[in-house]
Amino acid sequence: MNTRRWGKAIMYGLSSILIAALAVSLLFSLLLKFTSLTEDSIKWVILGLSFLAVFIGGFIAGGKGKERGWLVGGTTALLYTLIIFFFQFLGYGKTFTMEQTMYHGGFLAIAMLGGVMGVNLSGSK
Repeated sequence: MNTRRWGKAIMYGLSSILIAALAVSLLFSLLLKFTSLTEDSIKWVILGLSFLAVFIGGFIAGGKGKERGWLVGGTTALLYTLIIFFFQFLGYGKTFTMEQTMYHGGFLAIAMLGGVMGVNLSGSK
């Protein structure tokens, strides 16, 4: 695999994850502020949308990379996890909880699946 194409694919996937995460965060912060919804009442919706965003990011990365979708999607998820970890650790001085570690393990698996599907559905090499 061409290293340049691989890096570009990962950046496209990572960018799409971050854009989707920011959009979902903005939407739900406004809903929480201006409605009677509570964070506990939408926890599972947010988690589902997070998994969807990571899947789409892996799918885009796999489609752009054209081969080894599991590796491209997995690397995309690992970089996303690293960004979140550094933000939390450097900004708040806290490491991942066991629950967050399990979520990010799921993100890794779902991004790898998205990468594989992205390669297989992306047309010709």
